[in-house]
Amino acid sequence: MTIWVDADACPVAAKEILFRAAVRTETPVVLVANQYMRVPPSPFIKSIQVVSGFDVADNEIAQNAQAGDLVVTSDIPLAAEVVAKQCVALNPRGELYTKENIRSRLNMRDFMETLRSSGIQTGGSPPYDQTDRQKFANQLDAYLARQKNKRG
Repeated sequence: MTIWVDADACPVAAKEILFRAAVRTETPVVLVANQYMRVPPSPFIKSIQVVSGFDVADNEIAQNAQAGDLVVTSDIPLAAEVVAKQCVALNPRGELYTKENIRSRLNMRDFMETLRSSGIQTGGSPPYDQTDRQKFANQLDAYLARQKNKRG
């Protein structure tokens, strides 16, 4: 089991939580980004730098993630793609994407994109705060505990 991180837009605080979890649980974490990412020295943490371009990092993750892997991303189309591959998708704010909710998330994303393209201001995401960090850490810990129980 590997944790794949769509790292270009992942908040630093979420990455730090992932780094600590990787070392604590000896779980491989792979950050994928189109820019250089500094990671702590650990056999469980690595980064992959892909060429710049639209969805290049997302495609790298989608091609390499396998059933049972965890993908950390805010990108809803990527989440939908990996959920279809039987991966678990988690955004840095602690929301799990599942087979049950991913379709509605995609529909809402498309709706908001239509509004923006027609000139309507929709606002952005609120700042990443302590509540987001806590929700993310809790979901990550729950996922890692389930994986540990599966392994025995």
